[in-house]
Amino acid sequence: MNRVIPGLFMVILWLLLLFAASPFLFWCALTIGTALALHEFFRMVGKTPGTGIRVLTVLTCLIPMLAAADGNPTEVLIGSYLALLGLILLTIFFYTRFTDALAFLTHSGFAVFYVTLCSAFLVLLRYVEDGSCWLLVLTVITAGSDTGAYYVGRTCGKKKLCPSISPGKTINGAIGGILAAMFSASLLGVFLLPEVGCLALALVAALLAFVGIAGDLTESIIKRGTGIKDSGTLLGGHGGILDRIDSLLVTAPLLYLLIFSGVI
Repeated sequence: MNRVIPGLFMVILWLLLLFAASPFLFWCALTIGTALALHEFFRMVGKTPGTGIRVLTVLTCLIPMLAAADGNPTEVLIGSYLALLGLILLTIFFYTRFTDALAFLTHSGFAVFYVTLCSAFLVLLRYVEDGSCWLLVLTVITAGSDTGAYYVGRTCGKKKLCPSISPGKTINGAIGGILAAMFSASLLGVFLLPEVGCLALALVAALLAFVGIAGDLTESIIKRGTGIKDSGTLLGGHGGILDRIDSLLVTAPLLYLLIFSGVI
């Protein structure tokens, strides 16, 4: 029940945000979620001396998401530069407060791109044609990949995928996850995106599932490097915000690129 109830709550909330909320309310919810994810990230890496500087750092890193309010990618790009500039100024101003100013600048700069900029692409996707449907398909791809990888890995997974990063992941599990993502996306696409075609959706799902595995391993690198099992406890048995969106973070920009460039 520690996982079931939070899981059901997340599914219902996500569906409401996608199909019942306006793009502005969607942006508001994701802005709050991104701020919490940033807090989790800096709690993990522990490079901010004091609560005041951490709050300023989170607010500065949040600028690309704030710039995504009206779905304009140019403004998100400008916001990313302003966030980087703000972090540079923070580092200079509070230089003597840091035990390792370079580590702070490196970690916070990574947070801008990995957490905030990638989260902003979820908002940008909401503004494209059939954006809610694409976001649901993307969610199904990442969830299907995780589920398929888990069950296939448990039943017939022997050879490890990246044992030094995540000992539980196997090559067979990854293949099973990609196949599950392809099937799930194709099935859902029949109802939500019939004009795209099952084959195109299956190929896109395979690519996104593959990249999603890299996103999952990215957070594993962070947790292994910091010695922390979960990014947080906000979602009960599901861990923290970052634990749930690690795959979405790196797949959302790629899906937006595929749509924006006319590939799909």
